[in-house]
Amino acid sequence: MSEPLILGIESSCDETGVGIVRGHELLANEVASSVEEHVRFGGVVPEVASRAHLEAIVPTLERALATADVDLAEIDAIAVTAGPGLMGALVVGISAAKALALATGKPLYGVNHLAGHVAVDLLEHGPLPQPAVALLVSGGHTSLLQVDDVATKIIEIGATIDDAAGEAYDKVARLLGLSYPGGPVIDRVAGGDGDPAQAGDPKAIRFPRGLTAQKDLVKHRFDFSFSGLKTAVARWVELRRRDGLDIPLADVCASFQEAVCDVLSAKAVEACTALGSEDLLIGGGVAANGRLRALLAERTEEHGIRLRRPKPALCTDNGAMIAALGAEMVRRDLRPSDLDFGADSTMPVSRPLCRSGADPGPTHQPHHLPHAAPAATGALCCTWCGSGRAPGEPGRH
Repeated sequence: MSEPLILGIESSCDETGVGIVRGHELLANEVASSVEEHVRFGGVVPEVASRAHLEAIVPTLERALATADVDLAEIDAIAVTAGPGLMGALVVGISAAKALALATGKPLYGVNHLAGHVAVDLLEHGPLPQPAVALLVSGGHTSLLQVDDVATKIIEIGATIDDAAGEAYDKVARLLGLSYPGGPVIDRVAGGDGDPAQAGDPKAIRFPRGLTAQKDLVKHRFDFSFSGLKTAVARWVELRRRDGLDIPLADVCASFQEAVCDVLSAKAVEACTALGSEDLLIGGGVAANGRLRALLAERTEEHGIRLRRPKPALCTDNGAMIAALGAEMVRRDLRPSDLDFGADSTMPVSRPLCRSGADPGPTHQPHHLPHAAPAATGALCCTWCGSGRAPGEPGRH
């Protein structure tokens, strides 16, 4: 008996993705990106992204069905990103998926975008051994996960306490006068645009490595912080400009990138060692970064850890990863989502499946992050959700 045919829809940010899988076999992975529409704004504009999804969802679906050479009637189940992501963007994908489910009578699974970044690896490397550690790095998230079961049990053991790695790339690119998105541009400039003779020196500038000091490891052993690094780059550039000196772009990019990749790879390997895991999986848009992939390969080999690296096209947002996660849920015979479920912009990775609009599961990430005092007002506010309430107070996430 053949594996079920699963269709996946992704629309959490600026990529409209539709993928089709049969078990661990990828049949189609069509993506329409609106990134070029956001370049002039220096970042993703939610309203622009939502409108782009509306325009792209049907053509992308049609291309995926044609590529896989299947009809909608042959699809056994549909999976769609329920969160986290931009609310308006999520609603477009969810609405399309619900319409398809109602029209075809197929079961619908509202799934977690972050868990999808883990599940997509199964399409290339097969079943994930347990326990496994996953490093997810993107523009909006930087997390270390303990993956006991990709469809039912994922535990976040570390996360950023301020900027995500991809966000830091974008901000540093902006202050250097480079284009958006910053990740690919900084990676390219650091590498000399393909010319080794023009490549930057990753040791030229010793930028700080956040949360790696001994005093930080007690509370934040597996957490990340990139805000200080971003500020350090800004100050270094400001001092050079004040003194009338040129900015060695390749060296700055290479040194910044090395600081990011050094921390990400070191903490990921440490997590594997601490949890006794022999497998490290990487996912998310920044996981396509050449230096990060190379440094992780070096360090995992040194520690006898197997590194599972999806090809770059599967690291960025796509529908195949959502279909892959849906396939795992169908394989485990999990109950589909009710059609009253809605978008959850802060859906925690510990909740791979959204059951219904009345889902008792947590809708917010368990809060372990500290309060910070903004210099302007001195008032306490949460560095993650912006709440002015203390931990434990009513209304605090």
